[in-house]
Amino acid sequence: MRLIKHLLFYCLSISYTVTCQAQKITEFQKDYQLDLIKTTDAIKIDGILDEPIWAHTKLIHADNKKYPNDIGEAKRKTEVRLTFDDKNIYFAFKVYDSGTAIIKSLKRDIGHDGNDGIGIVLDPLNQKTNGFFFVVSALNVQSEDQLSTSLDKSPEWSWDTKWFSATKDYGNFWVAEIMIPLKSLRYDPNQMYWGINLIRIDAKNVEYSTWAKVPAIFKTYDLGYTGIIHWPTAPPKNSNNLIIQPYITGTANEDKQNNKTLNANGNAGFDAKVALNTSLNLDVTVNPDFSQVEVDQQVTNLTRYNIFLPEKRNFFIENSDLFSNFGIPPVRPFYSRTIGLDKQGNRIPILFGARLSGNLAPGTRIGVMNMQTGRQGDYSPENFSAITLHKRVLKRSEIKGYFLNRENYISKEAELKNPLDRYGRNAGIAFEYSNVPGSFSAWATYHHSMKANITDLNSYAEAGITTNHKHWNTVFEIGNLGKNYYTDMGYVERINNYDALRDTVIRQGYKNSFAQISYLTQPPNGKIGKFQIQFENYTVMNPDNTLNESTSNLGIQTDFKNSSFLKANFGNNVVDLMFPTSFTGGIPLPAQRYQYSQFLINFMSDTRKDLGWFGDARIGNFYNGTIKGISAGIQWRNQPNLSIRLKAELNNIDLPGKYGSTKLLLIAPRIEYNFNTQLFWTTFIQYNTQGNNFNINSRLQYRYKPMSDFFLVYTDNYFTDPLFKNKNRALIFKFSYWFNM
Repeated sequence: MRLIKHLLFYCLSISYTVTCQAQKITEFQKDYQLDLIKTTDAIKIDGILDEPIWAHTKLIHADNKKYPNDIGEAKRKTEVRLTFDDKNIYFAFKVYDSGTAIIKSLKRDIGHDGNDGIGIVLDPLNQKTNGFFFVVSALNVQSEDQLSTSLDKSPEWSWDTKWFSATKDYGNFWVAEIMIPLKSLRYDPNQMYWGINLIRIDAKNVEYSTWAKVPAIFKTYDLGYTGIIHWPTAPPKNSNNLIIQPYITGTANEDKQNNKTLNANGNAGFDAKVALNTSLNLDVTVNPDFSQVEVDQQVTNLTRYNIFLPEKRNFFIENSDLFSNFGIPPVRPFYSRTIGLDKQGNRIPILFGARLSGNLAPGTRIGVMNMQTGRQGDYSPENFSAITLHKRVLKRSEIKGYFLNRENYISKEAELKNPLDRYGRNAGIAFEYSNVPGSFSAWATYHHSMKANITDLNSYAEAGITTNHKHWNTVFEIGNLGKNYYTDMGYVERINNYDALRDTVIRQGYKNSFAQISYLTQPPNGKIGKFQIQFENYTVMNPDNTLNESTSNLGIQTDFKNSSFLKANFGNNVVDLMFPTSFTGGIPLPAQRYQYSQFLINFMSDTRKDLGWFGDARIGNFYNGTIKGISAGIQWRNQPNLSIRLKAELNNIDLPGKYGSTKLLLIAPRIEYNFNTQLFWTTFIQYNTQGNNFNINSRLQYRYKPMSDFFLVYTDNYFTDPLFKNKNRALIFKFSYWFNM
């Protein structure tokens, strides 16, 4: 506990000792400034710019080309105007275009890639660390997400808030009119300079353009390259508001795998959102239900370790970077999918939870979460707590710390048998530096775990640097993880090693290093939009500094200006297998050194066309045997309503003699029909011999009001061996309504 107190004291101290830089305008932003003008007009969001205010606001252009290169201006113009009133900020886009818009889907939250549309990046604190991203397609399909500066964080479009838009086609241009309520944003009312960028996605020309010029090597929505909007006075203060979203569900299910007959039941609960101030939010959930969440897409796992699946439950999405961005992808101290699951991955009911998140002050973000689960059979109730504090330092850097706690209310007898089950605690601190242009970053972190009777080998430390220039990019990272570093609320990729002969799991600490160097060029002329060569190496050493595993890859990728791409990769692996392992169901491979190489090629056709195809092929060695794999698929769109995607993957692992061989087959069709921008129907069919599962998941969603939905979900699971023997099935409806109080 002493370590925890020191960490929290340090984090709190820096929040007061570092001077806030939020009001400052960077040299870059001086070239992209806009003074907001307040409107007294009542603006109707209809795609018709007939309100007088639109003729009096300053006209700006989102014409700086970003992709496929950042040379010159976009082929087609995009004009933008902004205004505001006491409750909302408004945007009017006039997008010059002709012909039928390319729209992949009418389904909400499809994102920005490959669709004709526009985007708005907002950084209300102008700190270049966190912000918001709003996207509207030419057919008024909305997507939104929160942004952060995490190296591996891309929009997932899982965060939701209420805002309004309308689009209208005028032949040689189309208009998008947008209203974002200020209470849907988190901001400091004393901050009069907001970071902003405006984006045009021209899917027909496979071209991205922006208002504030973004270098080609950075993401279009990069927070380091925003312009500025000036509020004439302090932004209007929002009165504290309350949002309540109750739900009711009904379920009919049958579980033949566990000999449970058909039964029906109902449920109810609610989520609530309380704005404590304009930048701090309290979220509460009581008896949450996630039955409407889209099913995980199954994959073939050719590694010795569990795979990392993304979080899709809305309650855990908002401000998720506060908790989830500690560590690196193979080692995450916090992984929200551990909440509400037992050790075998079965669902455990969540009774209630609360999350406080947002800004304590400009430059200081806080996250506090507590979740309580219930009893499920012999599995005891658990409580999960998390607290984190992020402090902006220098101009674009952060110091942040966290504390995690899992408590299991097991019996005294069970605790005596396995004291490690009683609780698990983690604490850590990180410093993340980035220069203002974003061309150089460095970080260093320390993580500590606490378990009963464990006092050594229970820490994880890592550090790294990245450089990002016009043509050359590098990453270098090192880490050291002790075998007693437990993450009851997290994910560690390779600490648990399965011994197939003894049928047991053995914990093994390790040291790791990762190095990557890549060369990128974006020719201004010709058919190639981007050409990249990349070399990377990931090496894992045992605690005694002997080799555990080393993987080297040389990759070449060509992105064409018609949106197709071709990738090729040559990989070499050296593995000192520590424990006998079976990949085929045959006799486990012996623990010894293996060296093998593989070649992989991947292709995607022009994504703008209604009919497209994609595929990859793998060939080479696999430990002491061989592997051959092929994956292929087609996608057909009758845009914007119907989309059919068919994908099949077959991997053939052939090991010598007694070690066996196996064929791993994955077939995954997906059918999506969008009746309009409010009614969607999606069906997944997944046949996976590796997981011995055939799954059907069909979901109908009707968004009858903004943020208010009706779902009807049917799911059915079968064994693939014996073929099509039913495991379980369920039919679920869910009705929710969003109340603004």
